[in-house]
Amino acid sequence: MINREKLKIKFEEEMKMFDSLHPASKKMFDKAKESLLQGVPLNWMVRWMGEFPIFVEKAEGAHFTDVDGIEYVDFCLGDTGSLVGHGPKAAKDAILNQFEKGASFMLPTEDAIWVGAELKRRFKMKFWQFSTSATDANRFALRLARRVTGRSKVLVFNWCYHGTVDESIASLNPDGSVSPRKGNIGFPVDPSITTKVVEWNDPKALEEALKDEDVAAVLCEPVMTNVGVVLPDPGFHDILRKLTKKHGTVLIIDETHTMCASIGGFTYLDDLEPDVVTLGKFVASGIPAGAYGMSEEFGKRAVIEIESEFGVAKGIGGTLAANALTMAAIRATLGEILTEEFYVRNMALAEKFNKGVQSVIDEFELPWSTTQLGCRTEYVFSKTPTRTGTEAIEAKDNDLDWYLHLACLNRGVIMTPFHNMALMTTATTQEDVDKHTHVLREVVKSIVD
Repeated sequence: MINREKLKIKFEEEMKMFDSLHPASKKMFDKAKESLLQGVPLNWMVRWMGEFPIFVEKAEGAHFTDVDGIEYVDFCLGDTGSLVGHGPKAAKDAILNQFEKGASFMLPTEDAIWVGAELKRRFKMKFWQFSTSATDANRFALRLARRVTGRSKVLVFNWCYHGTVDESIASLNPDGSVSPRKGNIGFPVDPSITTKVVEWNDPKALEEALKDEDVAAVLCEPVMTNVGVVLPDPGFHDILRKLTKKHGTVLIIDETHTMCASIGGFTYLDDLEPDVVTLGKFVASGIPAGAYGMSEEFGKRAVIEIESEFGVAKGIGGTLAANALTMAAIRATLGEILTEEFYVRNMALAEKFNKGVQSVIDEFELPWSTTQLGCRTEYVFSKTPTRTGTEAIEAKDNDLDWYLHLACLNRGVIMTPFHNMALMTTATTQEDVDKHTHVLREVVKSIVD
């Protein structure tokens, strides 16, 4: 349905429009290249559409303004890091108040007690610890799992995402072997030594991988999210839990993205029973933070192993982890922002967003599909929702991706650069959603026959 010649021409037109709209960002980018690698403080920032990233001047709620004075509807929200919106008042007040009293002591505050109890209520995990990111939460959980089980290997699902955890940046080859994922730079150990990889929604492959009982932990999202929303088949989580228990393997559920599904993520929504839950991203309203909760049984086993070692260099921790500022931010975020009402309102908006995208798909008879997960929604270039990581990757169309993202940006709509994901927050409006539908219809119309 897509005219590839039109797509090429329109993309070139959009690139010229982008350059003309953002002279101040271009000037800043050129200046930044004098001291910042690739002109950005984080490599991911060069993955936005256009020849340079736009520089942000200010943000509030679900909108931000760049240094050229252009305002955007922000559906990316920091790739989930700002799902609660930019600068929510409750978190802002708590952060400023705590900063005046001190930010970091390497000692607990009363906020930590409240946060631990609230996370326990939401995720049903007995004991909690904190880190500065979800990546570290996953790393620490894997270290504990290895120590508790006495095993070395980790199992992940093909095309998963768990931050920069080395063991998870691995791919499943057609012959069943494991290799470093494309783009895995400078891996310290060949992941075929540390990692087993199977496809999501493949119980037979999962059982085959676990039967040798050399896997310390299965690390997975309850719904794959970084290649589109890839839902579990009915009953898959029951099989996953049954097999991990049967073979003495720790089950770690990474809710960093899927906490968009409910107040307690998919664990709460689907009544899952993992050994460990990990969190991060927006749990502290954008202040860097991660958390990992443990079942009572796993927590008690972990304490025995931790206390058996002398010294503090146990591979888990971090000087700034669980600092007072972070605890205050998490308390405000959980207590006043991520409420039941937050999810009810924003899930309805996500449904409206989805229907808008579907209307464009239907109008132009596109072989695409949409999937919603709580207040998160995605569309993929596949006629039916994908079931595995491989299916999701095979559905990608980089040329089409770049054009759609760039054309939307040029019209004041920001989508997540890595995939076609949109997030709804309390400040997102019906008008914002309608704007995306209008823009998507406009840019698609220009490239179809």
